[in-house]
Amino acid sequence: MSGDILQRLIFDLTPSSLPSTSHTVLASQVPILFREPYILSGYRPIQQNWLCYLQSLFQKHNETLNVWTHLLFCPVLLLRWWANIGALGYTLDAACLPLILYLLSAFAYLLLSVAAHLFQSHSEHAHYFFFFMDYVGVAVHQYGCALGHYFYTSEPAWRESSIGPLYLPGIAFFGWLSCGGCCFAKSRYQRPYPIQRKICQLIPNSLSYFLCISPIVHRLFTVSWTQEPCLHFYTLQIALFLLSALFFSCHIPECYFPGRCDFVGQAHQIFHVLLGLSTVFQLEALSQDYARRRDTVVEVFGEKQLWWACVSLATLFMSSILIALISMWYMNKKLQGTEERDK
Repeated sequence: MSGDILQRLIFDLTPSSLPSTSHTVLASQVPILFREPYILSGYRPIQQNWLCYLQSLFQKHNETLNVWTHLLFCPVLLLRWWANIGALGYTLDAACLPLILYLLSAFAYLLLSVAAHLFQSHSEHAHYFFFFMDYVGVAVHQYGCALGHYFYTSEPAWRESSIGPLYLPGIAFFGWLSCGGCCFAKSRYQRPYPIQRKICQLIPNSLSYFLCISPIVHRLFTVSWTQEPCLHFYTLQIALFLLSALFFSCHIPECYFPGRCDFVGQAHQIFHVLLGLSTVFQLEALSQDYARRRDTVVEVFGEKQLWWACVSLATLFMSSILIALISMWYMNKKLQGTEERDK
């Protein structure tokens, strides 16, 4: 019932000047690849013109909120960034480079997610390609977060520990592994997905995440919270991310209300909202840390290390793209073989 009320509140307010809603179909009317558990209707027909899927940005279907929940966080992050520029007076130098790359990595994962949910219904080839690219965005954002945590959040005691020297190389490796694991799971396992698929996705991403937040966790337990308000933002960031991971892993609440959450209230939509909020709080925390440490960042780390660490983001991006393209090549061969057998 609550899902029906939310659905009316959101979609009945859509301006009539927007493109008219194309018909949606039942789960039984699309190939099994496009079906989501407990989502029984609201699917867009496959093999339509690309423009139809672009126009569906303003139409009612079961991916609408998956698109908008990430798309709207882009201007939110940009506005917060702009407000911080005015308040803190950013200067374009090596010290601010990790923060700029963090913001760009956030846009990467948000916009690639938008593209995946908006265009994946076109065909099986499009479905795999756009989700492979979505995994690239996740890997890039993991390293973007690590740059901010390492240069602005970490304490000397943590950097001098056994984790410190291995931190950025470790995040780069686990980011690459998470992209590879997700691409492998997507191409290897078919619906209905076995538990092994979640394992391939969650293990490398979990390892990357817990390593990524290690400077924050160390600081939360060693620094006074009253002296550093940004720690409250970091706590919210972690709590929201862990909660989002729960909704990503479980089909709650739609598993209890099959067909009631087809348009509003799906676990993946909740996951998107929580993840976006986590990113907003992370940006606030990193901005405060940058303001406090920007005058000493180059002195502490050296300009050369800053540049090399940031250039590594491009290396991770290119290697992740390579994984996605190899995975797409494999899937193209697999799909072509299926199509030939069906003839």
